Amino acid sequence: MSGATWSHVIARPLVRPMIGTSIRPNHITTLRLLTGLAACACLALGTYAGTWWGGFLWIVSAFLDNMDGELARLGNLSSRWGHLYDTYADILVNALLFVAIGANLRHGSLGAWAIPLGLLAGISLLLASAFVHLIERRSPPGTKAYSGRWGFAPEDALYLMAPLAWLGWLFPILIGTAVAAPAIMLLTAWRLYRMPAS
Repeated sequence: MSGATWSHVIARPLVRPMIGTSIRPNHITTLRLLTGLAACACLALGTYAGTWWGGFLWIVSAFLDNMDGELARLGNLSSRWGHLYDTYADILVNALLFVAIGANLRHGSLGAWAIPLGLLAGISLLLASAFVHLIERRSPPGTKAYSGRWGFAPEDALYLMAPLAWLGWLFPILIGTAVAAPAIMLLTAWRLYRMPAS
């Protein structure tokens, strides 16, 4: 797959008809951002319908995240602004997902702790993602701070959030992320600190 993930491979035939049209990668990034924010808003409601709609919109948003990059590459439409827009949209939406999960669980057994745990997970993920972006900017082109395996990138794990939400497994996801995300953030910050200044 030449370094591409399965999500990118699936996205390619969908974006090829868009090449040469007025559709630009930034249009898809904006749609990804809006669907991601809508998914978070639905999840934060903490209702059965909100969880189902939030999960569905999350999958759509995650897939659109692969489509914008593929359109940029295949259509030779890459730009620095577009790359930054895509990166910051991803960082924001992925972090807000865990804040939304905390809000979703606020009426459960975690009670008042749910939202602070969601904030801890979300802010830690936001900082970790920002540090990853800085590491990759200081590295040779094409270098990934955390590489995937077997056609899957680390961020592909976010696809699992929807089925896990539908199965009612948000509680262990929030607890696990509130523990793991700060550790990953600190590790990534240490890696960035040890890099030579560019």
